[in-house]
Amino acid sequence: MPANVTLNLWKKNLGVVPDHVWEQTGIAVLILADNNLTELSPMIGKLQNLQTLDLGHNQLSVLPEAIGDLKHLRDFLYLHDNLLTSLPSSLQYLKKLRYLNIGENQFSAFPECVSGMSGLVELRASGNQLSILPDSIGQLQNLRELHLRNNKLRTLPATIAQLSELRQLDLRGNPIEHLPDEISQLPKLEKLDLRWIPALQPPAWLDALEARGCLVYK
Repeated sequence: MPANVTLNLWKKNLGVVPDHVWEQTGIAVLILADNNLTELSPMIGKLQNLQTLDLGHNQLSVLPEAIGDLKHLRDFLYLHDNLLTSLPSSLQYLKKLRYLNIGENQFSAFPECVSGMSGLVELRASGNQLSILPDSIGQLQNLRELHLRNNKLRTLPATIAQLSELRQLDLRGNPIEHLPDEISQLPKLEKLDLRWIPALQPPAWLDALEARGCLVYK
């Protein structure tokens, strides 16, 4: 099979991915969304040319460590709308990946491996049960968008200041009581979404943030 091909198996009611899929090593884009998948074979690690992987809208509760072998995965990894509570530590080796969506799962703790994915430009983790964001989030220094809507966050770590490329920060629907002053130091922040946060007392620096051109929704 020639390289740079797409295999689109969206909504095929597969239940299980056929073994012949793992033999198609030239695949660059693999779409397995909405297939009632409950498990994923470690043979996925054979797809060394993969650049985009869509596993969204399934019933996956665990992923194989072999996903970390997909070193050329660089465009998108969709894991949203599954039953995941953790991620394999091997995902930290996906240094080229730019977009990760782990929203609408069952994470109560932020997966530490994500902090090692240093190439991330956009991270979506909305609709989980996250109550704490680790200090290690500051390692994602290429991040431009961070979406955390509808979690259980009460504050953010001061290391948020290290996200010098961050443009958009979505905190809607969290029970946030305090925002660290470090958010005001983000030099490229263009949009801060604070809607549906009734317990938050707006910090004094919000006005200055808006004055410099950042859109603040509250």
